[in-house]
Amino acid sequence: MNSERTPAFPSRLPQVGTTIFTVMSALAAQHQAVNLGQGFPDFDCDPGLVDGVTAAMQQGHHQYPPMTGVPGLRDAIAAKIEAIYGHCYDAASEITVTAGATQAILTAILCCAGPGDEVIVLEPCYDSYVPNIELAGASVVRVPLVPGSFRPDWDKIAAALSPRTRAILINSPHNPSGMVWSAADMHQLEELLAPTDVLVISDEVYEHMVYAPLRHESVARYPGLAARSFIISSFGKTYHVTGWKVGYVAAPAALTAEFRKVHQFNVFTVNTPMQHGLAAYMQDAAPYLDLPAFYQAKRDLFRAGLANTPFRLLPCEGTYFQTVSYADLAGAERDLPEAEFCQWLTRDVGVAAIPLSAFYGDGFDQKLIRFCFAKQDGTLRAAMERLARL
Repeated sequence: MNSERTPAFPSRLPQVGTTIFTVMSALAAQHQAVNLGQGFPDFDCDPGLVDGVTAAMQQGHHQYPPMTGVPGLRDAIAAKIEAIYGHCYDAASEITVTAGATQAILTAILCCAGPGDEVIVLEPCYDSYVPNIELAGASVVRVPLVPGSFRPDWDKIAAALSPRTRAILINSPHNPSGMVWSAADMHQLEELLAPTDVLVISDEVYEHMVYAPLRHESVARYPGLAARSFIISSFGKTYHVTGWKVGYVAAPAALTAEFRKVHQFNVFTVNTPMQHGLAAYMQDAAPYLDLPAFYQAKRDLFRAGLANTPFRLLPCEGTYFQTVSYADLAGAERDLPEAEFCQWLTRDVGVAAIPLSAFYGDGFDQKLIRFCFAKQDGTLRAAMERLARL
């Protein structure tokens, strides 16, 4: 008998492989393409934020912080939410600092859903949602957003609700489409869920990237939703530090208590000096209040450049993603499936993008791809020069 044999065991996620983001980034590096695929900035954060973290390290903040997060940071988060959205969360019992938004989403799902429960996702959706629900042992109920506009289809959402529905995952501004939910959408959701015990997990990581004349409609603005919601946001997205992996969850005390039961056993707590640095940096609201104008300028620059290509631009109301259709291209490439088109675009044109089909469980193909414009203007111009040759 071979004692060195690795024991076999059933996979918890048998359908999961390498993410499309990893695949496309590797292909971009291989072909020296401009990488507009994975959603991260290629520019530095404010040096003042780094100074704050450096100061925290020099002051000796190297040991475990409280499981729930550094008090000063939780205070700053609660103050920000109240100032912008008008809802007062208690920093001690209703705000938790997390190891990024992805951990926050997983923890929210694990704390409230299990075998026998159903969780609704609105497709296309961020790729962690479905595996998280499956890890919890719950059933995924997929409801498509309206093709083309990516707005919620309220008839289909209502039809998906059942006595087994434990939660619904929503995301605005929406990745990958850039669609932003309206006040009417939020009122509709509030009314639809009012007679139920369904929870809301609201992914709001792009909350500070909503473009004029629109505003971000956080569930915190709507008392009937706030009372049943986990709100998730990300310092990585807001402050251009995706690698720091720090986010937070705001939720009513009863929901937070359950969230923290799971949180303390999957990460326990989050990087101490980063938390102190963020707390100090948040005393100035300008960095996040000025963010919409910063990214709107990049969006407008990129859209103007894409106007010189055969791509048809879909609306971009928020996020740092621009979705385009390649159905009007003149060559044979327009008949390629989205994933193959992105590979061709990376290999032969030198610009990497992400297929929207990767955000659907069934690989729904609409000849749509997603570019990230969270890049230096020089990077965007280099990509636009290459795309103009199409």
